[in-house]
Amino acid sequence: MTIERVFVAGAGLMGHGIAQVHAVIGKHVIVYEPDLARAQAGVTRIAGNLDRAVAKGRLVAADRDATLGRLSATADPADVATADLVIEAVFEDAGVKTALWRDLDRLAKPGAIFASNTSSISIDLLAAAVGEARRQAFVGMHFFSPVPVMPLVELVRGTATSDTTVAAIREVAAELGMTVIASADRPGFIVNRVLMPLLAEAMRALEEGVGTAEDIDAGARLGLRHPMGPLELADFIGLDVCVGILRVLYDGLGQEHFRPPAILERLVAEGHLGQKSGRGFHVYPR
Repeated sequence: MTIERVFVAGAGLMGHGIAQVHAVIGKHVIVYEPDLARAQAGVTRIAGNLDRAVAKGRLVAADRDATLGRLSATADPADVATADLVIEAVFEDAGVKTALWRDLDRLAKPGAIFASNTSSISIDLLAAAVGEARRQAFVGMHFFSPVPVMPLVELVRGTATSDTTVAAIREVAAELGMTVIASADRPGFIVNRVLMPLLAEAMRALEEGVGTAEDIDAGARLGLRHPMGPLELADFIGLDVCVGILRVLYDGLGQEHFRPPAILERLVAEGHLGQKSGRGFHVYPR
């Protein structure tokens, strides 16, 4: 299947990055948000990213302009009708995602591939929101942040996902220059199944007074050779996202090390979500 037109639902941290990398490789990309100002802000953020790449000599101005020419913003979900590939990158909540997929299923053309950027939620659960005929074209396509930098796609196949759909996603990922890892449709998939217990244990160590946030992070950076400490990383991901993923893992697998730590639940309840709110386990800017 040839994919030329991409519809990205969600213009936030993940969505604008997903839109950017597809536009860079020559795809025509529509960025959708119900609020047009938010969709336009996503495109503006992409323009800023490309401007910085030009300033650093990594991109020529003509290529920046061509990329921006392939991007548009919309608040009309009916614009999905022209898309060959629809990528959902909205908040990590099953209710939010299924409501969106239900709407897009009515509007998208037959044969369009539906790909969720979910980092933990069952693909079969999300695919149940669309008609049975569409489910063979429903797949997990999990990118990592920041998308233009992280060269990985986690491909998650649902029960009904066809070989043709899997092949198409692998082909697009290859065009993007990204490595594909394939995960079974299990809570958290591969990466977050491994990562989230590490972050949660660092949070419990802080909660129990084993060390300060600074010392815990320094221990991981210097002692484990991690590029970021676990509490720094949680702040970067977003504590609301972390608690959501841990809840999916705990509900799905029932093991105690997946239970969201009390300190994480408290910070999220207080609105301290990490870098995006200016405070999490650390205060920003640092």
